[in-house]
Amino acid sequence: MRAIREPEHAHAICEEYRAAATMDREHDRQDLAHGRRITCPILALWGAGGPLDTWYVEEGGPLALWRAWGDAVRGHALDAGHFFSEEAPDQTAEALNSFFGAERME
Repeated sequence: MRAIREPEHAHAICEEYRAAATMDREHDRQDLAHGRRITCPILALWGAGGPLDTWYVEEGGPLALWRAWGDAVRGHALDAGHFFSEEAPDQTAEALNSFFGAERME
């Protein structure tokens, strides 16, 4: 809350959201059109029962969305809401440690 009280921080957050809804989408379209893919492993995490868990059911869920971009995708919902890293820090840390630990061994 302290950071958002600063006008420049609030402005930066708004700009990030604006870019996600505009120029980022155009860049995504261009990348897909040119066959560009994410080549590194991807870990997707989201809050169980939240928007990502429900909005994209017809598309196959969050993992299906990310698999359109990369081949090495894994992840799962965490028992938390939108701010899962704050709401479930132990689950988040476990998922990250497992992901990065497993990648080092491959």
